Amino acid sequence: MSILEIKNLTKNYGKNRGIENVSLSVNEGEIFGFIGPNGAGKSTTIKVLLNLIFQTSGEAKIFDLDCSKDTVRIKESVGYVPSEVRYYDNMKVKELIAYAKSFHQNADHTYVQELCNTFGVELEKNISELSLGNKKKVAIVQALLHKPKLLILDEPTNGLDPLIQQKLADTLMDLKAKGTTIFLSSHNLTEVETFCDRVAIIKEGKIIAIKSISEFANKKTKQVTLKLAHDISANLLDLGVHNLKVDKDTISFNYSGNINSLIALLSTYEINDLTIEEKRLSETFMSYYETEGK
Repeated sequence: MSILEIKNLTKNYGKNRGIENVSLSVNEGEIFGFIGPNGAGKSTTIKVLLNLIFQTSGEAKIFDLDCSKDTVRIKESVGYVPSEVRYYDNMKVKELIAYAKSFHQNADHTYVQELCNTFGVELEKNISELSLGNKKKVAIVQALLHKPKLLILDEPTNGLDPLIQQKLADTLMDLKAKGTTIFLSSHNLTEVETFCDRVAIIKEGKIIAIKSISEFANKKTKQVTLKLAHDISANLLDLGVHNLKVDKDTISFNYSGNINSLIALLSTYEINDLTIEEKRLSETFMSYYETEGK
């Protein structure tokens, strides 16, 4: 069952790029990653979903409800953590959280206190006294306090120290186990690799790939360095290697094809030295959206 559905979503900003014909669906109970370079269209997509801006064309639905027409009903069951947190500076944290709770009839006061304790939220401080990281912790509590069915996170770990990042990770995995659907937009590719079931990569306003983490894992890139007397660059390029570099008798390159084809080629030459290292999946993500679509 799809919790979130986008079809041919387009947002034009005149001369500035927005998004073009973005289509994706997020299944109930999964953690769905949404990654891409700065300005690729991640935040624009999220703002359309939350009805903070209006699409030029296309369709966006959450819980099978229209994101524009039914936004009030949708927001009753959605939690959102923005990439940049802005609050009223003269409010105390406890006043802000009480205000957020007032929008939800099902807010569990005990649960809210547990969240504040988990993330070390300082209830008596004014918002103006908080650092970026402490504001982000307040935003996390605000997003979770009504136990939403869908959690939309835009760079949620930005500004958080490593301990709080781990607590957030544990909380997200616990929520997933209980059936919460999570849409995670992040620049932290290791974070996406660790938690997500599927990933969409957006570049220059267009989706260039939607795959499961296991599909990406099967295409992990290998960093190969070898020493030999012959220059076999042409043969390697024919095989489909990339980032090829030659320095005297040393050749290095990245390879994500069939490893048996590579070994078959190398076995025909006298190799003086060979190193094959598997790059992290997060590095594969990086190379993917740097090269695809160019």
